[in-house]
Amino acid sequence: MDFLHRLLGEDIQAGLLIILNLIVIESLLSVDNAAVLATMVIDLPKEQRSKALRYGIIGAYVFRGICLFLAAWLVKIWWLKPLGGLYLLYLAFDYFKGKSGDAEEESVNKNESWVYRSTVGLVGTFWATVALVEVMDLAFSIDNVFAAVAFTDHVFLIYTGVFIGILAMRFVAQAFVKLMEKFTFLETVAFVVIGVLGIKLTASLYTHFYPGTLFSEILEGKKTDLFVSLFTVAVFLVPVITSLLFNFPKQHAIEPEITKDAEDVLDKS
Repeated sequence: MDFLHRLLGEDIQAGLLIILNLIVIESLLSVDNAAVLATMVIDLPKEQRSKALRYGIIGAYVFRGICLFLAAWLVKIWWLKPLGGLYLLYLAFDYFKGKSGDAEEESVNKNESWVYRSTVGLVGTFWATVALVEVMDLAFSIDNVFAAVAFTDHVFLIYTGVFIGILAMRFVAQAFVKLMEKFTFLETVAFVVIGVLGIKLTASLYTHFYPGTLFSEILEGKKTDLFVSLFTVAVFLVPVITSLLFNFPKQHAIEPEITKDAEDVLDKS
């Protein structure tokens, strides 16, 4: 029992709930990441796409592995938490901004990337694309750590979250691709949760400068962590259950391109 407490924290049930949350969040992030990788290589000749995707997946594994070793160090740098929170809020804002627009679904414009513009003339289109994919892999790996840190400061659970992110790129995300094809609203739900996690991380700015206050104690309390964990599980499960029972939200409302792109990438990984 002492071993379990050391691994999962004082509250074993809360630790297991956090791991469940991490499986859901990391898997959905991996689906979204895979779709972006697919979009970036789509303009390459067909015979080069698989090769570029293979390098992209290898890069994703490598960067997540590096983050796995750096996670314990990163969590000790207090200002990374609010910085990560602002980044997660940006991801959520950018997603909903795109949803509210009238424009067609956006794809990645490589020509707007400094990395791509700086390398394409030197190494050609293929390797410039690979370089851009690896930069995106690094950004996705940082997302991976921030999402884990938003749930807990417990080092083992953070390791677990990053490791789940590694597995999700190859195994777990395949199931979520199928799930998102049936329940298309899950992508939106995922970004709602990312926004909530962003708020939680950003609030650490207040707790750092005003420790010991009532609001700081509430923010850092176990009840707040438990509420965030339960909210994350409920916000995924409740819509799925109501969709199955009452067809609300509706199933198969659209056939999202993201799942097709993601499945192609994950099939090649």
